[in-house]
Amino acid sequence: MFIPNRSCFCRQVMRYLTAGESHGPAVVGIIEGLPSNLTLDKGYIDRQLARRQGGYGRGGRMAIEKDRARFLSGVRFGRTLGSPLSIIIENRDWVNWQKVMSADPGDESGEKKVTSPRPGHADLAGGLKYLHADLRSVLERASARETAMRVAVGAVAQQMLEHFGITVLGYVVAIGEIRAAPLPPGWHICNIKESAGRSPLYCPDGEAEKKMLDSIDRARENGDTVGGIIEVQVEGVPPGLGSYVHWDRRLDGRLAAALMSIPGIKAVEVGLGLEAAARPGSRVHDPIELGEEGLLKRPSNNAGGLEGGVSNGQPITVRAAMKPIPTLLNSLPSVDLETGHTCLAEVERSDVCAVPAASVVGEAAVSWEIARALREKFSGDSLQEMEAGFQGYRKLLEGYLGDIKC
Repeated sequence: MFIPNRSCFCRQVMRYLTAGESHGPAVVGIIEGLPSNLTLDKGYIDRQLARRQGGYGRGGRMAIEKDRARFLSGVRFGRTLGSPLSIIIENRDWVNWQKVMSADPGDESGEKKVTSPRPGHADLAGGLKYLHADLRSVLERASARETAMRVAVGAVAQQMLEHFGITVLGYVVAIGEIRAAPLPPGWHICNIKESAGRSPLYCPDGEAEKKMLDSIDRARENGDTVGGIIEVQVEGVPPGLGSYVHWDRRLDGRLAAALMSIPGIKAVEVGLGLEAAARPGSRVHDPIELGEEGLLKRPSNNAGGLEGGVSNGQPITVRAAMKPIPTLLNSLPSVDLETGHTCLAEVERSDVCAVPAASVVGEAAVSWEIARALREKFSGDSLQEMEAGFQGYRKLLEGYLGDIKC
């Protein structure tokens, strides 16, 4: 008799898929594995989608789309059913692209055909992989438009996390060579959220923001683009999420993969990140101290809340570096694959800087992975079962070390 390995099912207790092209009718998402009885606020999702569309440096597409999520299944009277949750976000711009993106075989006209790949995009690599002569068949799916659904999926995950007292926030810490100052000592997510929420760049450092805005304006004037760095913090994570026993269960690896999958992201750091390589170990690792009433504490968080691939109870801190957007008004050299002649790359409608939007997408990606890890550790068909496991684990930790608390 075949007995399946239950561990593989545990690791896939929550998963999602997205579908849709940039100028197609809609983007669609399906989430599997949510517990029943989780209250979902569609307005919360729409507010996250609005944040993704905002931020200084965005292009003309954002003036067209006003993203709104709609549930198609898995929710009744505002609560999850335990069955697959499906979400749709309609593309308003579809009305202008119905002929170009038609699914019907008789509608192919060659209008808006792309044969000159843009350096830095998936155009050439995707065309070679799937043997598309018209590279629009690549760029429509490779487009960052897909991240609208990732933000919606992440917003669902965030609502589950907030039920357990876990908060996630993404914000901008650098645009080009301009970096924000380190956060003031004692600042928590609520302080960062308040400060970054007033910023058109979602940056908590008002002084650095002025220079960042100037940098974006100069890039726009020069027909260029600019990248930057985002940071995501997670507070309230219990110790014990993730695992060190297999490489693919390490939470730091999963977070890195989730962030690297966002279009334009080229590097990821956890905690101190690259700087740790230049310091001696005595200035990298976080001492463990015994505080008041026997509470374990750390004077620093260079590990970014993760040790051995497992959350250690401190805030999780990750950063991701986004390259400048490859679509340039002053196009780079390319080759027309149809004629074989050298030319300038195609120009598609694009942004000058999408780093603020990337901070929202990064927040969603991290939220999903933390929620998935939480669901794995505290599994159950209903939210009530998850709560029982969560509270039971808290009580186990209280008695685990006797008088010492963590």
